[in-house]
Amino acid sequence: MAKFRSNYSPHSRGSNSFLVRLIIYGIVLVLLLLYVARYFKNFVGSEEGNPLQANPSEMQDTSRTRADYLPTLSPSHELIHHTFYSLSYAERHEQAEWVAYELTVEQLNAAKHDRYDYFSPDIKIKSRSAIHRDYTGSGYSRGHLAPAADMAFDAVAARECFFMSNISPQVKAFNNGIWRELEENVRDWARKNKKLWVVSGPVLSDDLIYKIGANRVTVPRLFYKVILDYTAPEKKGIAFLIPNERSDLPLENYIVSIDSIENVTSINFFAALPEQTEIEVIENNVDKKAWTIQTDRYSLRKTKWNNQE
Repeated sequence: MAKFRSNYSPHSRGSNSFLVRLIIYGIVLVLLLLYVARYFKNFVGSEEGNPLQANPSEMQDTSRTRADYLPTLSPSHELIHHTFYSLSYAERHEQAEWVAYELTVEQLNAAKHDRYDYFSPDIKIKSRSAIHRDYTGSGYSRGHLAPAADMAFDAVAARECFFMSNISPQVKAFNNGIWRELEENVRDWARKNKKLWVVSGPVLSDDLIYKIGANRVTVPRLFYKVILDYTAPEKKGIAFLIPNERSDLPLENYIVSIDSIENVTSINFFAALPEQTEIEVIENNVDKKAWTIQTDRYSLRKTKWNNQE
């Protein structure tokens, strides 16, 4: 006990207690400063640094959600939401009727993640999606509806775009050729217009009888792509309807109105948007001059892309 008393120091205990309190107060102060800094950043961003404040129509666009731009859902089809795109899955055809997503210039300018390149079943599909083996040896390629290059800005997006629910049977020369050319032009238009809404899909109907794989995946005869620029001041739209085959014709030959795609597919693409009068005008008219198509890609498609295996 004498030894214990000789080493014991009340002053030492008081110093330790003061140090503990000092550390606690320091942590609280740091957290408080971080909170104030975060609040100040949000305040400045919402008032002085936000260009949308000066344009009420633009602010209205930002208040909308993905659901406002989704096409109608056909009977018996399953609506699936992934992180950066949504789709309507047609179990009878074992593929999506449509895949829809927003494409922005910020996404395209972001650092690119590695291509995932692993086709996996979509576990969100209650009835189960097609699988990788359904396409093996079929002579058809696994064609993306939401392209991998559009989803390279994020690791999750890069992975999820390889779900088999985002894949449809495409002739190789179509997938490597005119479909690729169209996808690359869409990215050009997204850079120019800052953001676009894109919907892609096969034209599915009951008379399609050719199927592949154990899950009987329907092979479409036609594919479409619908593009909407709904940002002021120049709101516009364009659509493409292309046979699932090799093409040596210019991409311009396949330009159609959005309304014509609705007639072919029985899909109403922008029914949830409130300005239906304005939407109808956009869907019925195409200003080809507003959508510049790069002619050098057409030459590259005919001489190289169409012949890739």
